[in-house]
Amino acid sequence: MIQETAPAPFGARLRRAMDERGPLCVGIDPHASLLADWGLNDDVAGLARFTRTVVEALADRVAVLKPQSAFFERFGSRGLAVLETAVVEARERGALVLMDAKRGDIGSTMAAYAATYLDPASPLFSDAVTVSPYLGYGSLRPALDLAAAQGCGVFALALTSNPEGAEFQRAVREDGRTVAATVLGHLAAENAAAEGLGSYGAVVGATLGDLSAFDLAINGPLLAPGIGAQGATPADLPTVFGDAVRNVLPSVSRGVLRHGPDTGALRDAAARCADEVRAAIDQQEARQ
Repeated sequence: MIQETAPAPFGARLRRAMDERGPLCVGIDPHASLLADWGLNDDVAGLARFTRTVVEALADRVAVLKPQSAFFERFGSRGLAVLETAVVEARERGALVLMDAKRGDIGSTMAAYAATYLDPASPLFSDAVTVSPYLGYGSLRPALDLAAAQGCGVFALALTSNPEGAEFQRAVREDGRTVAATVLGHLAAENAAAEGLGSYGAVVGATLGDLSAFDLAINGPLLAPGIGAQGATPADLPTVFGDAVRNVLPSVSRGVLRHGPDTGALRDAAARCADEVRAAIDQQEARQ
């Protein structure tokens, strides 16, 4: 009897991809306005053309591609079919796929969400998924456990880049800790036994300025949206993340995608951004 090899943990695969391809996540966010900028119709054909171009341009060279599920779901089953194809082709070309779905629920519903993105039998099987912990961190357990079993990753919302996020995330609990600090603490506990980078990450906005009041040393990846259109730059990363900057995975969408539909321009934009991020991280580590 041949024994199946256990899948490599997501954290280990992510570290390798970031070291080899550069510390960058590129979002696949087919906004209606972006489709128009590319000269495409806001329909399934335009969606498919846009998505295929991004995958063909970047999946063999960036560490992570992050499809935003909502922009595919709005076209119904045909949009989801485009997403299914993109996930498979991106992974075949060597990119890690982080599904930006931000799912959160309880019990069997959360287990169904987890199976949708983290079960190899699913047509949307991805390397990692974003989740919302605001029904209580324990509600994420089905996703956390399935991710561990399948060598996948989970990114929980902690300190997001949108201004409204502070209303809940910085609220103070009875024990004196903020909700965001509590989420970070749970993630650190999940990663405590990991050798190298853990597989349980936090979403922490790159636009938030000095976060030294929060312990970002969770031994896991820190997905950092906000680079580019939201105003943050790679040079801001050391200020925001401090000593944890080496575990940061900056996410950029429009800052790269606006250079399409030319394949070469997309590749050049992604390469420039990855180089700028690597330079900022190297400078911070040189100071330590």
